[in-house]
Amino acid sequence: MDIFYSEKGLTFENFIKYPKISIEENSFTFITGKSGCGKSSYLKMLNFTALPSDGKIYFCGKDLTELSPIDYRRQVMLAPQQVFLTEGNIRDNFDFYYGMREKEPLSNVEIAEALKVCCADFPLTADCSLLSGGERQRVFLSIFVSCMPKVLLLDEPTAALDEKTSNELFTSLKKYCREHSITVVCVCHNLELAEKYGDSIIRLGE
Repeated sequence: MDIFYSEKGLTFENFIKYPKISIEENSFTFITGKSGCGKSSYLKMLNFTALPSDGKIYFCGKDLTELSPIDYRRQVMLAPQQVFLTEGNIRDNFDFYYGMREKEPLSNVEIAEALKVCCADFPLTADCSLLSGGERQRVFLSIFVSCMPKVLLLDEPTAALDEKTSNELFTSLKKYCREHSITVVCVCHNLELAEKYGDSIIRLGE
C-alpha cells in the first residue's frame, strides 16, 4: 500500500517539476539527486509546510489539503538538516520539545532508548552546546524518533557524520523503524548509503 502518492506534473513554486512518485507504507525510501533538483522541497510538501503550485499529494489516499495540518504533522514529522537545540542539557531539550507538543515528558529510560537508536549514547546531563556537530545532529534526530510518528521525514541526517557512524545510524534506525512500523523518507546525497539501506530509491533530476 502506498502511504504517499503524487502524479506526474507536481510543481513547486512554478519551477521544479516532479515525476510520478509513490512511497510504500513501512518502507525505508531514499530521495537522491543533484543540488537544486527539489529533494528538500518535496520533503516540505510531504510535511505540509510547503504547498505545490500545481498538482496534489495524497496521504493514505487522501488529498493533503483536505487534512488538518496540526493533526497531520503529529503523524508525519520532518527532521530538518539544520539542528535546533536549546541551551541546556539533553534532558532539557527533550522536555522542551515535548512541552511544545503539549505532551507528557519522557522518562529517563525512554530518552536513553531514543538516544541509543540514533547512536547518541550520551548522559542525559550532557551539555548540548559542548557536543560536536555530528553529536548534536544525532541528539536532535533522537527527539523525533522518540515521538513515534507514523512517518519520519529526514533531510540529510548523516551530513555531519563520518562513514562509520553513518552506517551505524542507518543500521540501527532502519531496524527500529521496521519493528515499530514507521515509514521513513530520507533525502541523502550519498548514493552508496541509499543503495545499501534503501528499500527503494527515488532519483530526482534525471
